[in-house]
This record gives sequence, structure tokens and C-alpha cells, in this order.
Amino acid sequence: MAEDRGDAPQTGGGTAAAGRQRIDKWLWHARVVKTRSLAQKLAEAGHVRKNREKIDQSSEVVRPGDVLTITLPHRVLILKVAGFADRRGSAPEAQRLYEDLSPPPPPREAREPAPALRDPGTGRPTKRDRRRMDAFEPDPDDGF
Repeated sequence: MAEDRGDAPQTGGGTAAAGRQRIDKWLWHARVVKTRSLAQKLAEAGHVRKNREKIDQSSEVVRPGDVLTITLPHRVLILKVAGFADRRGSAPEAQRLYEDLSPPPPPREAREPAPALRDPGTGRPTKRDRRRMDAFEPDPDDGF
């Protein structure tokens, strides 16, 4: 039978109490990504910088005060680490883990314009249009 000893090192998430945590775990707890494996891939792909230094390992340790620059598909996040969590909580709990230093999104006018809508009757004919054209045009076998 195993006996719990106070002097034995604790395993399984004790690093959050020690003031440090793996980057992949922190990204997942802070709800930057949906899964921990996505957080791991994000870090290993070089899309995360810690204090302006590129990270290439998901085992990189973050501490309070570290500034993370995270490149996502349609935006760049700049987050200052404020704390850690032992589990992934709700969104309000996750927002307490960081201070958002990201610049505000550009105004709507500066964004890409929406794709232009096509007027009815322009572009490729519909099946209905094709049937109307076939009914209107004489059959080439008729000899006209």
C-alpha cells in the first residue's frame, strides 16, 4: 500500500503553484486554442514568441510577467502572463490568466471589402436559364 508522504515530490500539475508552467498547457488553460495538442503544434511551429524570442518547443516554461506574441491565422495576440491555473476553467477564469496587450482591430472601413454581389442574370446561366435558351433556339438538326 502506498502511503502519502509530505516530503515526496508531487506530480501532475504542481508547477502552477511553483510560479511556472509549460507553454502548451498555459495556452490551453488561457483558452487561446481549443485543445492542448493544438497548443503544442502552435508552439512547435514557431508561432509563439516569449519575450521576443521564438519558441520551438512546447515544453518551454512561462513565468508571470512574460510577454507572449501568438500568431493566429487572422490575428496576432500579445498577452502578458498574469497567473496560472491547475485546470482549464471557464472563459472569465481564463481571462484572469493574462493581460491583453494586443492592438485593437482595424476599423471596418480598413478591412477587406466584402465580395461583390452579382446582379441576377449575370455570370453563368442557371439550369432554368439553359432550358429557356434551348427552348428558344432552333434545333441544329432541323436544317435552319
